Amino acid sequence: MVEKPVIVLVRPQLGENIGKAARAMRNFGLTELRLVAPRDGWPNPDAGPSAAGADDVLQQARVYETTAAAVADCSHVYATTVRKRGVTKPVVTPEEAANAIHVGPGRSAILFGPERSGLETADVALARSILTVPIDPDFGSLNLAQAVILCAYEWSKCLAGLDEDAELVQPTQEELLPPAPQAELEGLIVHFETMLAPKGYFMPEERTDATRRTLRGVLTKPGWNHLEIRTLRGVLSSLQRRDREGALPLPYTVDSAPDTE
Repeated sequence: MVEKPVIVLVRPQLGENIGKAARAMRNFGLTELRLVAPRDGWPNPDAGPSAAGADDVLQQARVYETTAAAVADCSHVYATTVRKRGVTKPVVTPEEAANAIHVGPGRSAILFGPERSGLETADVALARSILTVPIDPDFGSLNLAQAVILCAYEWSKCLAGLDEDAELVQPTQEELLPPAPQAELEGLIVHFETMLAPKGYFMPEERTDATRRTLRGVLTKPGWNHLEIRTLRGVLSSLQRRDREGALPLPYTVDSAPDTE
């Protein structure tokens, strides 16, 4: 069983940001939230709406008076900061920290500082490593929830193959239909060829076979399902009817519009 890291928010200022951080955690399977001296106390009514359903994270959150007390049971502590603040410690990325958390024994905690000022030197001193997100040096501003979600996401990526019960699932946007039978695809190709031949598409004759092969390749590559093939056949049939009935007038353009002056 992989030990999940603890997320520690040190002196967070806004309940809304605590809720957003909880939501970010819950997206990637993290549930243990610790708060160090939240400015507006705890519980905070502004946290719930921002958590967007991550109520279990908020309900189980524990409050501590000091950062040292919040990480007392953790063997590995990572301090998220863009500056070393005069402390010489190893500097790792979220990905490197996530890999180390997975293979290292004992509990791990990731510290996040107040929204306005970040972690203080005393907080960073408690950590074994500094966790820094590679970022544009000309704009190094991340809000609290963004920082939490980056670290939580990198941790979740390491789950594959290590803990099947905890492995996250890639949501499926839609149920994909299988490719249509070859007979339906052949019908579409023949339909195209029947319409294109009278238009001279396969000329000159010496290029006819090569042109047909190219057309077949273009129509075969997408792997159309039966609904898509039916749609394309319907489009072609509609165009054929237009040919038989005569072309409909095209919309006016700026150059062809009648003079109304």
